[in-house]
Amino acid sequence: MIMAFPFRVQPLYWRGVNRFEKKLADHNCILQRDAVITLQLNVGRKCNQACRHCHVDAAPWRTEMLTASTAARLQNWITTHKPTVVDITGGAPEISEHFQALVKTSRAAGSHVIDRCNLTILEEEGFEWLPLFLKENEVEVIASLPCYQAENVSRQRGNGVFEKSITALQTLNALGFGFGTTLPLHLVYNPIGPTLPSNQAELQAEYKEALQRDFGIVFNKLFTVTNQPIARFAEDLRSNGKWNEYLELLANHFNPTAVNGLMCRDTLSVGYEGELYDCDFNQMLNLPIANCKPLYLWDITPR
Repeated sequence: MIMAFPFRVQPLYWRGVNRFEKKLADHNCILQRDAVITLQLNVGRKCNQACRHCHVDAAPWRTEMLTASTAARLQNWITTHKPTVVDITGGAPEISEHFQALVKTSRAAGSHVIDRCNLTILEEEGFEWLPLFLKENEVEVIASLPCYQAENVSRQRGNGVFEKSITALQTLNALGFGFGTTLPLHLVYNPIGPTLPSNQAELQAEYKEALQRDFGIVFNKLFTVTNQPIARFAEDLRSNGKWNEYLELLANHFNPTAVNGLMCRDTLSVGYEGELYDCDFNQMLNLPIANCKPLYLWDITPR
């Protein structure tokens, strides 16, 4: 089911800096919400990792999580309105005690489900059920793997993360993930430090060759993501005197052809308390969708 909502995308820019809006105007680009296809649910900030680049500022010590009452309201909305895609993220979304119920409810409603997975959660004690659960519910896995080399992953995500990630990928492959369209397995790359990602097609070829050669791992696609200057990454930029330089880098590499593909055009981002945002990054910047007052998912009805 494709849904349309009677509000526009908010301008996406940092407080006090509307350079993005100016770039849109310079290129005659109009950023306006289209029909909503994807409902992205952020179920909380708790994670089994504390990565330096994390725009969510997620960590094992975070306590902000989806409650039972909010989970019930989300499930009721999904059951009633049947979004085309339900994209579940966090933190590590699988840590939420409501993860399984959200997946099952969404699948029962006919929605395609995506799990934004950090891979290492599959290797944590108490999560032995997770790989088979993902297979049985035909969940698409989009997994973070910032590099195919152990040293670079360790620099960004900590010692031992690469090895656990490789084992997790091998487990998913053994269950059939990554070989076709029924059980998609995609990887996500983001740069280490204040640089832009390499060409996606070229980097995907490098990933596929290296992971197949060294570990027998296969996957469907690689997505390259530019680090957003918020949360821990912003702290690093400021502490290293790179803040202004990185913002200049982003502004100077604005790509007008990418505007039509921005997630905020067809994705509705929902916080762990049910509040609505144009995108996950605005959620982390506490820039909610507003219509004279804060909006929650259960306040809106598709048309």
